[in-house]
Amino acid sequence: MEINQENKFKRNLKKFGAVGLGCALVVAFALILAFSISNNVNPVSTTPIEFGLPMNNAEVLKDYSDSRLQHVEGTRKYEIHLSMDFASEDKNVLAVCEGVVSNIDTNTLEGTTVTIEHADGFVSVYASLDENIHVKKGDTVRKGQKIGEASQSSGYESGMERDHLHFTLFKDGVEVDPNNYLDLQSK
Repeated sequence: MEINQENKFKRNLKKFGAVGLGCALVVAFALILAFSISNNVNPVSTTPIEFGLPMNNAEVLKDYSDSRLQHVEGTRKYEIHLSMDFASEDKNVLAVCEGVVSNIDTNTLEGTTVTIEHADGFVSVYASLDENIHVKKGDTVRKGQKIGEASQSSGYESGMERDHLHFTLFKDGVEVDPNNYLDLQSK
């Protein structure tokens, strides 16, 4: 009886051992391949993005607020203001960081708008620009490069008496407070 069980074990080992060994080799090969691919991936930069200012010598006309209601001249309502409005004698609007122009649009509410995608999930949006834009969709821009000029093209903020930039900053698709990223010590 013991010999019969031993023979059965040997038969099963011969029959299924090759399959098990084959499976083990496939798993080992897959693991080696996965580790070799992950080692070839470019490392993520740990250098934080340094943002510049969207205008030189600008004053903040209306600050970012996600909790305090602010009067919006164009709608005559009080709303939160998830952007910053800048004005300066120098109307040049500058890219706050290196990136790629992903969209240029003109509409009644925001006026002429330029959207730039940056590294690490940041997107900057420059609205209320003059229609004479200095970049085109797909352009790579550098920090401080002129993209346009501030104007009063935004119908949403039509009550403002000065040419201004309506600046919005997104991180991973959510509006964030530009005060946390821009060096606004002189605002």
